[in-house]
Amino acid sequence: MSTEAQNDPASIALEALTESGLGSGVEVEAGGQDGTSARIEIPFDPDRIDVTTRNPTIDLVLSRAKSGAIDLEPDFQRKAGIWDNRRRSRLIESILLRIPLPTLYAAEDKDENWIIVDGIQRLTSIIHFCDSQLISKSPLALEGLEYLHDYEGLTFEDLPSKLKLRIRETELVLHVIRRGTPDPVKFNIFARINTGGMPLSNQELRHALISGPVRQRLRELALSQEFIKATTGSVRDDRMADREMVLRHLAFESIDVMTYTTQDFDGFLTDRMHFLNSLPESEFRVYAETFKQSMTDCHGLFGRQAFRKISREYLPRMPINKALFEAVSVNVAKLNRSEIEKLKIRKSDCEEGMARLMDDTLFVNAISSGTGDAKKVRYRFDRIKDMLMELAHA
Repeated sequence: MSTEAQNDPASIALEALTESGLGSGVEVEAGGQDGTSARIEIPFDPDRIDVTTRNPTIDLVLSRAKSGAIDLEPDFQRKAGIWDNRRRSRLIESILLRIPLPTLYAAEDKDENWIIVDGIQRLTSIIHFCDSQLISKSPLALEGLEYLHDYEGLTFEDLPSKLKLRIRETELVLHVIRRGTPDPVKFNIFARINTGGMPLSNQELRHALISGPVRQRLRELALSQEFIKATTGSVRDDRMADREMVLRHLAFESIDVMTYTTQDFDGFLTDRMHFLNSLPESEFRVYAETFKQSMTDCHGLFGRQAFRKISREYLPRMPINKALFEAVSVNVAKLNRSEIEKLKIRKSDCEEGMARLMDDTLFVNAISSGTGDAKKVRYRFDRIKDMLMELAHA
C-alpha cells in the first residue's frame, strides 16, 4: 500500500460488525486491535485465582433467584440472541429427558451473589417456566416439543408431580470465579467464553461483571436523544458499542488526560466504570449533563460528520471513530459558551480543521491503531484541543 493510500481515511475506515452480521456504525481499528483486549499483567499471583465448580439444583437456583442472589441482568442479553418460547420449551424438554445442559459461568460478588456471564438465556428460560413471577412474565406454556408431544401446551403447574420434582432436582454445572480474583484475570477468563458463538465484547464483560447503578447510568446516556442525534443514530447497541463510547467519554472527562500514562486501556476503562459506579447520584448527574451538552455542541459544530474521519476527496461518510469520539467530545465539553458560539459561526472551518488533521500521519495513526497507547491518547487530545482553540480565538 502506498503512503498516500495509508494516509487516506477511506482506506483504513472499516466498520465493525454486530453478531447478526450488520454494520455496527463504529469503525474497527487497523489490525483488529483497539488496545482494549482483556489482558493479564505479568507477573500475577496464581494463588489469587479461585475458580470453583458447583452443581446447584434448579430448586436452589430458583431459591437464589427469589432472594436476589443471582444477577441475571436481563438488559445484558443480546437482541440477536433472545430466545423465543419454542427454544425455551426445547430446553425444558431436554431437562425432562434428562439430557445434560451446557455449562454455566458466573462471577461471585462481595455478597456471594452469582453474576451470570454465560448461560443467561438458559437460566432465564428455566425460571420463566418454573416460576414466571420471578421475572415478571406470564407462565410459559410448552410449545414446539420434539418428542414429548403429550405435554404440548402445558405449564409447570400442569405437569405431573413426578416431573415437577424431576425438574427441581436437576443439577446444573456452574463454574464460579470467586470474589477476590483480580478483575484483569476475570476478564481474561470470560473473554474466552463464547456466547451464541461469538466472544463477549469488552464492554459486555464490564457490564456483566460490574453490577450496580453504573449499568443503568450508561444505558440512559446511550439512549439519550443528545447522543443519538450527535451520532445520527448510527451506533447499534447489539454489542454495547454505544455504552462503551459513553464510558470512554466519561472516563476521560473524569481525569486530566495529559497525566494519562497507563498502557492497559481496558483496565483503565474498568477502573473508571468502578469509579462512576461509586458516585452519588447527584455527582453523576453533573457528568451526565456535561456529556449531553457536549453531544449537542458536537452536533452543532460538525453535523453529520461528527466523530468521523473527514476526507476532502472522498464522498462516502466514514463510520464513527471511537478515538475521535472521546477526543472531540471531551475537548468540546471543556469549552465555555462563548467559545462554542464562536465555533458554531465557523462550522465550515471546524470541518476543514478536522480534514486538515487527517493530513497528519501521526494523528491518523493515533486514532486508527493501538489507540489505548498513552502517547497516542495524549497526542490526539492535544491536536484536537489546539485546532478548536485556534478557531475559537482567531
